[in-house]
Amino acid sequence: MFSSPSQSRTDSLSHLPDDGGSQSDVGLHSNSAYLKYQVSKLFAAGVFCLLSFPAVVTAQQLCTYQTFTWDTLQKKSVDWTRVEKPRGRLTESEVDAYTGCSVCEQDQRRIAIPPLAPFRVCHLLAPRLERVLRRLLQDGEPIVEIIGYRVGKTRGEVDAAGLRTEFSNHAYGVAIDVNPGSNGLYDKCLEFGPGCRLIRGGNWDPQQAGSLRADGAIVSGLESIGLVWGGEIDGWQKDFMHFSITGY
Repeated sequence: MFSSPSQSRTDSLSHLPDDGGSQSDVGLHSNSAYLKYQVSKLFAAGVFCLLSFPAVVTAQQLCTYQTFTWDTLQKKSVDWTRVEKPRGRLTESEVDAYTGCSVCEQDQRRIAIPPLAPFRVCHLLAPRLERVLRRLLQDGEPIVEIIGYRVGKTRGEVDAAGLRTEFSNHAYGVAIDVNPGSNGLYDKCLEFGPGCRLIRGGNWDPQQAGSLRADGAIVSGLESIGLVWGGEIDGWQKDFMHFSITGY
């Protein structure tokens, strides 16, 4: 799926100019005296650095994304950064271990189903998700908003500065939030009840339109394509808007 660094270097060497003579070994002249002569010319021109050639990165090999980090002390997003790098240099944290989807914008696909605002998810999930959502909307299910791909470090351990250290499932495009205005995220909530504290989104009430229920068509439909509802996850949080491959 991703180009290796060695492949990128090979591709770049194949684009070196001929400048006469015979070629071998992906574009480098085999004659050592001739090669030394060529290197000396490049040094003189000031364009040869550390005996390495710049990699030629095509659009297909490029990874771009914008990310942020959640500050648990200030309770806001900080360190907004635009990242651009060859795919071959992606780190383990930038690729989802379960699906192979990455944080790259190039891996995401746009879904547009009026009257919903368009959103993006990983291309591996997009076809199945779009089919289910179209069916649910045609059946009159009250889906009014969906949030998909959004890159940010919003989970995992907190570092000494109070910053989260891991990407969420949204960062890989393998999670969606459905109707966040009526399906909030709660903590202190081992089981849902009056003691649960709403920390994001709107109040969840299974009797109101737009709020999700375990026995409802929306939850059942999304679970049928392998997503897990955050309203039923173990632990001290209940994320009623959230669906992902793990539920978190």
